Amino acid sequence: MPDARALDSLLRSRFGLPGFRPYQEAACQAVAAGRDVLLVMPTGAGKSLCYQLPGLARGGTTLVISPLIALMEDQVAKLRELGLEAERIHSGRDREASRRVCRDYLDGRLDFLFIAPERLAVAGFPELLAKRKPVLVAVDEAHCISHWGHDFRPDYRLLGGRLPLLRPAPLIAMTATATPQVQDDIAQQLGLADPARFIHGFRRTNLGVEVAEQTPAERHETVEHLLAQPERRPAIVYARTRKEAEALAALLAPRMSAAAYHAGMAAGARDQVQADFLAGALEVIVATIAFGMGIDKPDVRTVVHAGIPATLEGYYQEIGRAGRDGQPSRAVLLYSWADRRNHEYFLGVNFPPAEVLESVHRKLGPSPQPEDELREAVRLEPEVFGKALEKLWMHGGAEIDGEGNVRRGPAAWRGPYQALRNHREVQLEMAFRFAEAHGCRMLHLVRHFGDQEDSGAPCGQCDVCEPQGCAVRRFRAPGPHEAGRLEQVLDALLDRDGLSTGQIFRQLGGETGDLDRKLFEQWLGGLVRAGWVRLEADSFEKDGRTIAFQRAYLTREGRRSGLDVVAGVHLPDEPSAAERRSLAKKRASAARKGAAASGQRAADSAEADPERVEALRAWRLAESRRLAVPAFHVLHERTLLAIAAAAPRTEAALLAVPGMGPAKVQRWGAEILGVVRGCSDAPGDRPRPSPSP
Repeated sequence: MPDARALDSLLRSRFGLPGFRPYQEAACQAVAAGRDVLLVMPTGAGKSLCYQLPGLARGGTTLVISPLIALMEDQVAKLRELGLEAERIHSGRDREASRRVCRDYLDGRLDFLFIAPERLAVAGFPELLAKRKPVLVAVDEAHCISHWGHDFRPDYRLLGGRLPLLRPAPLIAMTATATPQVQDDIAQQLGLADPARFIHGFRRTNLGVEVAEQTPAERHETVEHLLAQPERRPAIVYARTRKEAEALAALLAPRMSAAAYHAGMAAGARDQVQADFLAGALEVIVATIAFGMGIDKPDVRTVVHAGIPATLEGYYQEIGRAGRDGQPSRAVLLYSWADRRNHEYFLGVNFPPAEVLESVHRKLGPSPQPEDELREAVRLEPEVFGKALEKLWMHGGAEIDGEGNVRRGPAAWRGPYQALRNHREVQLEMAFRFAEAHGCRMLHLVRHFGDQEDSGAPCGQCDVCEPQGCAVRRFRAPGPHEAGRLEQVLDALLDRDGLSTGQIFRQLGGETGDLDRKLFEQWLGGLVRAGWVRLEADSFEKDGRTIAFQRAYLTREGRRSGLDVVAGVHLPDEPSAAERRSLAKKRASAARKGAAASGQRAADSAEADPERVEALRAWRLAESRRLAVPAFHVLHERTLLAIAAAAPRTEAALLAVPGMGPAKVQRWGAEILGVVRGCSDAPGDRPRPSPSP
């Protein structure tokens, strides 16, 4: 196996690099020596080199499994520019091109072969690869294999059963976002043999993180004001919905070059927006989470979240797209409790209560029955039924054959499913706990991911460490009354250090209603920002549940006598009571509009043409049999009904259907549009029956 000198020589001669980035060399040496490796490093830290260099050094073909077509194309292009033989097989390429790539692979002409994970589910394909085993297998975005990860994908869960055919090649699993729990699950699911773990580099020394509580009605004005300053661009703004992305892009466009990017746009339009942004023709992209993975633009100065993400893992991955060139950059998160209600709604949709799954499980028997019959028997909404059956299948409570028939699986599904649902709730709680936290933002993120070699020091540039440097938040000195209350907090800790924050709140009159808890938390945050108080997480068990809380301790500085709280503490400015009432009215109006939109979507589904519905179901069943997956894995029933109602004739129209993302359109768009066009007439062209008297 190649030694360190050989790797260094290849690094310079084939990749044109003068040396390794931090943490790359040790990982490359372990992979080149034939060890399985789990590599968790942040976006932009250079993970790709950690399979490319040792793969080349081992002499043969490296197989790379990646879920992102855009990233595959980008990596193949870059490797070819270096004079290396790289190819790819994915749903965007025709059969003849894929056959040619397979021949090149078997003939040993390729240095790198990129494939999508679902390709290993195609009958005979893993066996074809095994005829000439790769010298290295690299699994990118490896967190997708874990139920506990923020972006679980069922196609990845199948890898563990397919990869043994490709051994004894070493395997490197790579991800930018994996907590210690997810890291363990990746190793187990992929069958890594005593892997070397490299969990490094999560501290971003050039990225200042800022979190501000704002209602949805306030955020557009804040983003416009923030990005009006040229030095804060190029920028990526993450919006909660497609509609919001378009509205915010339209607001920004008169003042700067800005455009929306989301899954509802035609593929060509999305590609053009992305290309313009990468080339510098666009300064701002306002996007849903559909944008960003695999994007390498080094000079992004600002990443704004106009709403809190559902997980800290997703949030960290997205802010990691700022400042890859090492220059000072800013990440701004705007959030409110309205975001929480929104996330909780979608959690209920994507992870129905266990009782709903139980109602489906009870209707299953030992003999297979068609999925359509089961759906009619349980009398659930199509989307709810689809999600419930999907989760039962994933956890073994339902077995689905290649004909689309379902039968009962073991009853042991409930515990694992409930644990996963609880985990999703905890992930959401952790995201909000981060937003409400009083300590250093970067240190909070570093600890979340379990970085093995971090110093543990505050970052010195987030809104907690350096309040005067904030881009959005504004702070003020305490008033005389507040100064007295702050001194009471310090006195309480001088008497008894390590009190819980709840105990201090009660001592200051919180139980009598004289003190607002949010105001108390602001005072506590001010003392933390001043460096006089530190907070530590703690928990206790009650009725079988873990209750988390925080304890407050005085720092060495906080024990000094004669502290001037007015000069040393910075408290956030808050809107007036009148402003809060006005914002509450706006929120209520937005909620009414949202409810009306939901009602309209339900009405649209009711307009689905029966002939088109049956044609789409027949196509879905045939495709699910071909792939040996459940029908809902191809299209959920609600998405199918929405397609039948909308009768799209173009890819852009198909992308606008709820539930149809770019991956599905890329994979099945042409076939779905063919089915739609093949039906006799669109509902609007066919006479409607008169209502019965």
